[in-house]
This record gives sequence, C-alpha cells and structure tokens, in this order.
Amino acid sequence: MKIHAADGPFDVPLWEPATGHGPGLVLVQEIFGLDDYLRSVAADLAALGYVVAVPELFRRTAPGWVGEHDDAGVAAAMDVASRFDFDLGVADVLATLDRLRERCGRAGVLGFCLGGSIAYETAVADGPDAVVSFYGSGVPDRIGELHRVTCPIQFHFGGQDPYIPRAAVQRVVDAAAGHPGAEVHVQRDAGHAFHNDVAPRFHDPAAAAAAWDLTTAFLSRTLPTT
Repeated sequence: MKIHAADGPFDVPLWEPATGHGPGLVLVQEIFGLDDYLRSVAADLAALGYVVAVPELFRRTAPGWVGEHDDAGVAAAMDVASRFDFDLGVADVLATLDRLRERCGRAGVLGFCLGGSIAYETAVADGPDAVVSFYGSGVPDRIGELHRVTCPIQFHFGGQDPYIPRAAVQRVVDAAAGHPGAEVHVQRDAGHAFHNDVAPRFHDPAAAAAAWDLTTAFLSRTLPTT
C-alpha cells in the first residue's frame, strides 16, 4: 500500500483477512524492525479479521533493518533507534492510519515498545478509532496529555520492567482511573517486551497470553470485525 508523507511516498506491507476486508489496524514496531515476531503478530491480527499495515519506522536512516534479540542485537537496535526522529515516525503512522481509513472505514493503532509510545501519541493527536499500547516507555512522561484522547485506549505494562519503573506505571494507572475509555493492565511478574515470543530474554508466556486475551477482547468491543 502506497502512503504519501510530507517528505515523499513510501510503501507499507499489508496483511489481509481471508475475506479481504475488515477494519484497519496500523501495527507499530519495536526497535527490532519488521522481524519474524512482528510479522507473526500481523498475521494473528489478520486472522482475527483486520487489515493490518506495518510502516517501517527506520526507513529514512536504516531502511530494511532488522535486529537480533541477543545482547549485540539489542545494542545495535538501540543505536539505530537513537537516530530515529520520533515526530516523523508519529507522522508516518498517522499517514498510514489515514490511508487505511480510506480503505477500511474505521482503523486503529497497536504498538509495542517504541511502537507503544507512538501508538499513544497518535491517540493524543485524536487520530485512531481505538489504540492498544504495549509497554511504551515514553507514555508515563506524557500521560498528562491523556485528556486529549477521545478514542478507547488500552495500556499494557510489566510490573517488573527494568526500563519503565513501577512508579511510572502507577502514574498511568492513576491517570486512566479518571479517564473514561482508558484501561491499564499490569502483568505483575513480567518484564519488558514480555509479549515477544522470539526473544527468550524478554518473553513471558503466561503474561503474553493474558495480555493478548485482554487485547483481542478490547478490539472486539471497540473495533469489531463484524
């Protein structure tokens, strides 16, 4: 699918349900790029009935880049991410969302890690019809903008995340308690990136399954496929 951004067009891969139609979802990557994990999530969402688009966040500085999940891969991913322009990434996701909405009518955003922070920013910008944000490290410092969010939004965090202190997660919990349409789920014993099943250092199968059940139930309520 061709997306038109301010600095030129770019192509975004699509995963489609068997019917060929359904609500749209922009799936926003972790710092590891469009790897096997993200592709499997896209396929899972398409199987649920969504048209899934995955913009390449690092297309300007490291096109086609995919990182490994070992120590060296994490270090390389952090280096690539350090050259990423966050605001341009948000703009790319919003442009992809607009294009999906033209095709599908309704469209939401779901993101992991870096993508979780970006997903939240698209909600602040009042773009999507629904948002799911997994362990976005940028969310707690921006949670004061939650009042701008008008769409249903679901946050996921690990209770033992070394990158997002529990006190920071609590700020999100407290803010969401006073905001209709916002919900926060904390997997008490999980760390960061617990849903990533190709990264043994991060993956927590029980937490991943619980969070995914909550995600699919949320999507079925807020962005139904039928």
